Amino acid sequence: MFRNVLLQALKTPASLSMLSMEGWDVLVRQARAAGLLSRLSHQLQGMGLANVVPPQIRWHFEAADTLALKQLTAVRRELLAIQEALADLPGPVVVLKGAAYVAARLPNAEGRLFNDIDLLVPRAQLSQAESALMLAGWHPAPLSDYDRRYYRRWMHEIPPLQHAIRETVIDLHHAILPETARYRPDPSQLFARAVALSDWPGLAVLSPEDRILHSATHLFHDGELAHGLRDLSDLDLLIRDAAARDANFWMQLAKRADTLQLGRSLYYALRYTRHFLDTPMPDTVLEMLRPAAPARLTRALMDAVFSRALLPDHASCDGSCTPVARLAAYVRAHWLRMPAHLLIPHLLHKALISPHLESRHT
Repeated sequence: MFRNVLLQALKTPASLSMLSMEGWDVLVRQARAAGLLSRLSHQLQGMGLANVVPPQIRWHFEAADTLALKQLTAVRRELLAIQEALADLPGPVVVLKGAAYVAARLPNAEGRLFNDIDLLVPRAQLSQAESALMLAGWHPAPLSDYDRRYYRRWMHEIPPLQHAIRETVIDLHHAILPETARYRPDPSQLFARAVALSDWPGLAVLSPEDRILHSATHLFHDGELAHGLRDLSDLDLLIRDAAARDANFWMQLAKRADTLQLGRSLYYALRYTRHFLDTPMPDTVLEMLRPAAPARLTRALMDAVFSRALLPDHASCDGSCTPVARLAAYVRAHWLRMPAHLLIPHLLHKALISPHLESRHT
């Protein structure tokens, strides 16, 4: 009955005034599972609708706001530490994803929850950046020997670094997709258009088009979609903000996607932000992306997968096909990242050997 209550709340917050207490209960659970409770709270406050939240429910939103504010403060503190640690790095240090939204003061930083801080540096400076961060207190998080080798040999990032005291995590990237991936955007093109941050000397963020393309790439090349709707909400807000600032945004975005070989990811991002969140966009941009669009059968299959896998990971959103959809998204993401001769041994190792090794150490 309330399967899409969170989507309805995000699209038309005024409709919440008609919601029953049972509906509010499900809404809070879905929003918390999706990592969107504080974002929804900020949306209601911004629209002057905070009073539609029943008094019995309000404390959930207040607690979520407190957590989001605490994390926002923590991200700013970590950016200061990163800024200091990497001050001698000769090349650009680009902040990605959630931390970039904070550093650039973007609308979707409000109410955003964070798992880690993502950085992008030139590959030639990766070792220097890693050493500098380790001297500042970040050290490789515990991983199996197999996983460490997997990161170093095949991935577009090194193993996660965790601070010895604060336990904050940094993902240090040298590209936005693995070298084994089917699509491989040239990192040098991302650095060339990165925008320096006046508030954070030495740090930069991707250009508006590139940050949208990176967000789309991360979402549709990542098999872990527990917070897929939050990432889709990020895309929605990034698109709305960029389109409002630049009349030529849509043309530039489509051209940039073609340059970076990310037209398919952008197509899916626009298709599903419109489907789930009613993101406004001209029909002409989808027409421009037609060469990158999947065939009709593939498109129908992806609709069946993502219409389920991108919903909140909560029982009220699950249908009989949801587990299959989530598994399909996971396998697809790995298929895009690695060719079959690497993928099959990797999946077999993760499915059969890794659980056995982990049980021996517990």
